[in-house]
Amino acid sequence: MAGSESFSPDEPALAAARRALGRGLCPECLGRLFGRLGHGLTNPERAARLVAALGTTLPPLSAPCALCQGTFARLSTWVERAERAATGYEWHRFTCGSRWDPELLAREEALWGEVGTAWGESARAAFNRELGKEIERATGARGGTEGAEVVFLADLPVGRAEMTVLPVYFRGRYRKLDRTLPQTRWPCRRCQGRGCDACGGTGKTYPTSVEEVIAAPFLRATDGAGSRFHGMGREDIDARMLGRGRPFVLEILRPRTRSVDLGPIAEALAREGREKVEVLDLAPAEAAEVVRVKEASPEKSYRVGIEGAVAVAKVNEALTFAVGRAIAQRTPTRVAHRRSDRVRTRRIVQARVVEATEGRFTLELRTEAGTYVKEWVEGDGGRTDPSLSSLVGVPLRVAFLDVLEIHDTEA
Repeated sequence: MAGSESFSPDEPALAAARRALGRGLCPECLGRLFGRLGHGLTNPERAARLVAALGTTLPPLSAPCALCQGTFARLSTWVERAERAATGYEWHRFTCGSRWDPELLAREEALWGEVGTAWGESARAAFNRELGKEIERATGARGGTEGAEVVFLADLPVGRAEMTVLPVYFRGRYRKLDRTLPQTRWPCRRCQGRGCDACGGTGKTYPTSVEEVIAAPFLRATDGAGSRFHGMGREDIDARMLGRGRPFVLEILRPRTRSVDLGPIAEALAREGREKVEVLDLAPAEAAEVVRVKEASPEKSYRVGIEGAVAVAKVNEALTFAVGRAIAQRTPTRVAHRRSDRVRTRRIVQARVVEATEGRFTLELRTEAGTYVKEWVEGDGGRTDPSLSSLVGVPLRVAFLDVLEIHDTEA
């Protein structure tokens, strides 16, 4: 029974087929009782082989199929409904599913027991497969779960086909040049994004963000319904992101157009992001890239300007002590309202003074992922131990902070 040409039902299968005859089943449902026999056959072909082996013919139905109620005879109607649901959207790969009346599925399982078949295929699985084949024939698109761009759901009890449009993804690196720009849209804390007098009706704490600057030309090009921004970490609002930029993935929700030319988008970003955001290395991405970006924990390099009445020799002595040693950092006061309160251990990998004047000096640091640099400098009321301030014995204040590099491409 390995192939369609060698399909030769044995006595148990023929006995089950004999018991199934006369139950008002359509060829699809009769053949599906033996769906795991005769690889390469359609269910109606299985039914025909079985009936022929019994030396009889399949009686014509005087009423809709007792099991599927004519569902499989209406596949073309479901294809039309799916095409209507997809009107106005670009898609080339799809998958499909269906929602059935639970009572019908229960009757199907009961029927398997009554006729004694151990080879049945569920109505839902067969319908999904056959609907996929018909959509492929009608549209030229490719079915299957891998790389699907839309998902069709045939709601059989309701008689409606629904379509879910899956996001389209793009990746790149951004450089943030503006010290007043958050990475993502920041809803107004007073109105939670609804709009109020405090935010001027915008629903936002800040006029725009890295996410909004980058997403705007993509939303125009794709006619998307919205976006999600996934960065490899984030910098403080008042910190610049320099060097090769921070890796990100932009997720465009419910796009009507998926095939976009990145050239004009890059030009729009250069124009609209001038003196705020620069975007490098734009390319299409897959959903799996979001996980890679979010789970990455590369070391980072910083330039930090510090104010404090301390001699450079004392700072150098403190840095020699601090590099490579464990730092206990309790969740900073400034983010305690949105992050769990716990102690994290981090390390300064490298540190050196690159500039110094009276009452002010500049460091370049390389740190482990997740190090709170401002708190390491200032101490945060003892929540970071040891801090640079505690090591030099003088209160220090961060005047500015730049991220110089995300070391995500190093071996």
